Amino acid sequence: MGAGGEQPVYSIGAVAQMLEVPASTLRAWEERYGVIIPHRSGGSQRLYSRNQLELLRFIKRQLESGMSAADAHRVLSQELASGRLPSDGDGEKEELRPLVLIAERDPYGAELSEYFLRTEGYEVATALDAIQARLQFEERSPDLVVLDLLISGGAGFRLCREFTARVGTRVLAISALDSADEALQAGASAFLSKPIEPLRLISTVRDLLGTSALARSVSRARVT
Repeated sequence: MGAGGEQPVYSIGAVAQMLEVPASTLRAWEERYGVIIPHRSGGSQRLYSRNQLELLRFIKRQLESGMSAADAHRVLSQELASGRLPSDGDGEKEELRPLVLIAERDPYGAELSEYFLRTEGYEVATALDAIQARLQFEERSPDLVVLDLLISGGAGFRLCREFTARVGTRVLAISALDSADEALQAGASAFLSKPIEPLRLISTVRDLLGTSALARSVSRARVT
């Protein structure tokens, strides 16, 4: 990982959840058709780029239209060969307000991220240390945690394991260090390098809080 603005990376589990496609199916497509091949981390985990996520969405749309997996991958190969990258044809999301918890050691960074996420319509809570992060997590039950791995002297990895132990919670890990592999091993769904461009943050949060998350019942009680 390197400078700010770099593409986010997603674990195969996160991609499976976002697309509602079993991880075993994603692995089978990779091995059988060889069109979308994720990068392998030092720990041999599959790491998908955002562009690959969009390509998989293209595949899923073809399947939903009645096309076979083989034909869908053949069409994708033709599109890529011609230089026409498939675009995301998803419609507008429901007007629900998922809650994002920003656990960030840098007050300025937390304030900036909160501003852009609220501008996009998300509900946001912030925490500037590990203790606050745990309290906010227990009180607010966020849909997504944007977690600085170096918060409170590196407590982010432990927090990541704690948060992802709760079913339905996703973590977007962020760090100024090259920590993608370690973050995904700790349970994070995606990783971004700091400094983070606002558009990268927004697009990654949108990916992680996709259709399945936004359509989830919002009857869960929250303290406001």
